[in-house]
Amino acid sequence: MAATSLSLSLGLPANNLNRHAAFPLHNIITCSASENTSPNQERCFMRRPFLLGAGALSLSLLPVSPLLAQGKPDNYEIFVDKQDGYSYYYPSDWREFDFRGHDSAFKDRYLQLQNVRLSFIPTDKSDIHDLGPIEEVVPDLVKHVYSAPNQVANIMEMKERSTEGKNYFTFEYVLTSPNFSRAAFATIAIGNGRHYTLIVGANERRWRKFRNKLKVVADSFQADALRERFETNKHVEDVETIDRLVADGEATYNKWRHPDPYIVPWAPGGSKFNRNPVPPEGIEIVYDYGKEEAELV
Repeated sequence: MAATSLSLSLGLPANNLNRHAAFPLHNIITCSASENTSPNQERCFMRRPFLLGAGALSLSLLPVSPLLAQGKPDNYEIFVDKQDGYSYYYPSDWREFDFRGHDSAFKDRYLQLQNVRLSFIPTDKSDIHDLGPIEEVVPDLVKHVYSAPNQVANIMEMKERSTEGKNYFTFEYVLTSPNFSRAAFATIAIGNGRHYTLIVGANERRWRKFRNKLKVVADSFQADALRERFETNKHVEDVETIDRLVADGEATYNKWRHPDPYIVPWAPGGSKFNRNPVPPEGIEIVYDYGKEEAELV
């Protein structure tokens, strides 16, 4: 049995939105091939770990979406969930809170009804258009899912957009009940085996004042297409296809990587790396900084 081992030292980012930090993580991937393996098959076995490593490197170092690369608007922050594969903006003065049944949520510190929340459910669909045209999907959702029996739903605006090959439906609606009215934007998308729903809204009395501010949040939502592409291609075995995927991944990484990445000081390439090397055997370093002299006195 012949075995080939490939040791990849991958750099992963710290939680920094503007500059990518890197620290070492050693990931050993071992592939095995039988004695009767053909040269092309052996090349495939050797390229598969590299493809996996390149994919992991891309998922770790590249921004979840161009949101991070383009920079955020003033007075907004970026929320990124790499595990569930999505990102969006939210106002800087909002605070995170727990919203039952939702994956993430932020609200105004003073006006709690002014908030954004995101939820998702599993789906076997691959695109939002698989649900139907926007003229049919949105009214059905607003009238039968978003509104309560005692509320009257009114859809103000609907639009489609496509970003990084992913399609989105964004719409504005108002829900009116006998004692209360609430206006909101909603953005829905499908990706990574999930049906995402982002809703950002406020009391209708304040809607005219805050509408444009909340529209930025709704328009910023993006599902992670990079992870989806990696998952789609992880079972590829054709050598030429693997070479092309690796080349495409390297080109994408070189396009979006930071020109001057932040490196943790004690990591390889950092300003403090190996500044204090391990002392030779037989040499003991005392770290009590003069306390022994005080004891002698």
